[in-house]
Amino acid sequence: MAKKTGSIIYKCSNCGYTQPKWLGRCPQCNSWNTMEECITDPNTITPSGRRTEKEIIAKPVPLTSIDVTSAGRFPTGIGEFDRVLGGGAMKRSVILLGGEPGIGKSTLLLQTAAYISAAGTGRVLYISGEESAAQIKARADRLKLHTGNIEILCTMRLEDILKALYDLTPAFTIVDSIQTVYSVEAGIVPETVNQLKYCTNELISWVKERDSVLIMSAHITKEGTIAGPKSLEHMVDTVISFERSENEVRFLRAQKNRFGSVDELGIFAMTEHGLEAVADPGSMFLTRRNGIQPSGVACAAVFEGSRVFLVEIQALTVPAKAAITRVYSDRIDSARVSRIAAVLEKRIGTRFSDQDLYINVAGGVRLSESAIDAALAAALYSARTEISVPVQTVLIGELSLAGEIRPVPRLYQRIKTAQSLGFTSILAPEESSGATAVANIKEMIRILFEKKPAVRAYK
Repeated sequence: MAKKTGSIIYKCSNCGYTQPKWLGRCPQCNSWNTMEECITDPNTITPSGRRTEKEIIAKPVPLTSIDVTSAGRFPTGIGEFDRVLGGGAMKRSVILLGGEPGIGKSTLLLQTAAYISAAGTGRVLYISGEESAAQIKARADRLKLHTGNIEILCTMRLEDILKALYDLTPAFTIVDSIQTVYSVEAGIVPETVNQLKYCTNELISWVKERDSVLIMSAHITKEGTIAGPKSLEHMVDTVISFERSENEVRFLRAQKNRFGSVDELGIFAMTEHGLEAVADPGSMFLTRRNGIQPSGVACAAVFEGSRVFLVEIQALTVPAKAAITRVYSDRIDSARVSRIAAVLEKRIGTRFSDQDLYINVAGGVRLSESAIDAALAAALYSARTEISVPVQTVLIGELSLAGEIRPVPRLYQRIKTAQSLGFTSILAPEESSGATAVANIKEMIRILFEKKPAVRAYK
């Protein structure tokens, strides 16, 4: 609890309106019960970072006079992290990293700090509001990280953080996590909406004036979104989500990136030496089997950013347990599954309207692009008829409502990747580099399943 050393005011947590007396309703935004007790601290560092009344006024400059070469990037030393960021962390940028507890956010940030410290790029300031300095040092020793130029500050007060920033002027600043930071200017209770917005804005104001990078970790809600106001994501330059699959593989994905693509996917494995990049991401989502492939399984070639992955889509159909059938799919949009099943029922005649559909993706990766339609259709048909898709077969293509297999972007790269991984049969919308062209769903089903005996999933 902050010590009440200054005068007391009441501030609306919704709009920021202040006044000397408490009111049940804010006069500015008309919100009820939002007036919170705040303390005006005479020793608090001002938003400009100085204890002075003099304001620094920003003035416009000609756009032609701007030197774009000064806006460089800081390589983090972690290839998968740099890939998601678009080639490294841009100077004067703010990055928000969100993920569930225990997924490895602090480990990733500490490894990043160590690599930048070892590279001699500049000072690194690691601000922790959740762990002690001894805990952080113990983790660094366990991971055998270089900590020569890393400064540790364990505090939750924004005023202490700003003072350290102005004293040290670090090239790289890490805040773990932003939800723990509070300021007496924004109230005496941490983690409120007003606190998050105020503290984030102050830190952004500092980093935008210097060739520095700020990374803030953030908590997430039960739904997997970053906790706090949505405006927090609008204030920063890059928003990155840290996810995990059932087999403990970690996925790093950008939800927003002002300086790069949001399509890249970083893949890590948690080891005793910390987070390590997966050596062979192209085939990590495939299941290696000996003998007959079970029914309900089909392989697709998908693009994630600039890389092609071969993924295994698994389907299971069972008679509906209720009057209304259901689709159980958390890795592929259930609306897409229902649409593909409807096209199969209309164009092929295979009935799915009395079946519950279960869809899974091996490895736990989420799929959203339309190029998986052909493989999803083959998996559903295979599960319904209990006829296996031929082994070493990859299916590529978008399925229209008319039953056509339509072209997809970057088909050549998908085919080359599948061939390099040993797949001998490739069905695609266009005939290219050894792939078999299929025009519609009927032709695809005929090539895959005609004159093949039914094979039970597991004997």
